[in-house]
Amino acid sequence: MLQLSHKNLKVYQFSIELVKEVYQHTKTYPKEEQFVLVSQLRRAAISVCSNLAEGSARKSKAEKKRFYEISRSSLVEVDTQIEISLILEYLKKNEIPKLEAYLESVFKMLSKMISNLENK
Repeated sequence: MLQLSHKNLKVYQFSIELVKEVYQHTKTYPKEEQFVLVSQLRRAAISVCSNLAEGSARKSKAEKKRFYEISRSSLVEVDTQIEISLILEYLKKNEIPKLEAYLESVFKMLSKMISNLENK
């Protein structure tokens, strides 16, 4: 694998852990959700770290900012799908503290990165 600088970012490391958590939790979803909610949730989680990595590789601030915004939007999508999972009782609130912590941390860090690019 390439030794790229984005891999040293805490936000990237947390986003990778988020993917791991999503995969672990969605293993228990009903079979009928495998190609609906499970697939969408996993793809959105992967999108968070993928767009973060791609944004980090961009040269212009505008391009970086756009990819970070896409990453944050995917994170919001994950949050929404977790909420749906709770409503449908595929997850219990007490089962997801690590997942919630990663969601909150990644959101804050991405928001700060976007804000820093806006202020330059």
